[in-house]
Amino acid sequence: MTDDARAKRTQTLAAAAKAKSQVKTQAAEKAIRTLVKRGEPITFQAVQREAGVSHAFLYNHPELRGRIERLRAQARPVPPPTPPADEQSTLVLTLTGQITRLKKQHREEVQALRDALERAHGENLDLRRELARRGEGAAIPQARTIGPC
Repeated sequence: MTDDARAKRTQTLAAAAKAKSQVKTQAAEKAIRTLVKRGEPITFQAVQREAGVSHAFLYNHPELRGRIERLRAQARPVPPPTPPADEQSTLVLTLTGQITRLKKQHREEVQALRDALERAHGENLDLRRELARRGEGAAIPQARTIGPC
């Protein structure tokens, strides 16, 4: 093989590789535009899938890599700031205190209702006895107990 033929083949291969690289670069650019239009996240994997190129191709082309990284960073939402631990512990203490107060209030209300029910049962019993005394022997219906009072 002559040096001229070898050089010509080398040039032809280099030109073909360059053309192939340009086609893949255009495909990657088109894939990025398509993903942006669709509102999909811009990631190396998404561009690779859409353009039909390899990860290595995208990483080895600095202009494509930089563009993908910029678009990926823009699309990433900023996480909301987490409240400091002091605020969280204050919130927990406040809620715990509120729960304790509500439980105490509930117990007091339940006890007041039980006391009222007990008084009502006592008054009912007194009225039945008075009715029996006045009714001269009328039958006294048995009182029914409601609940565990």
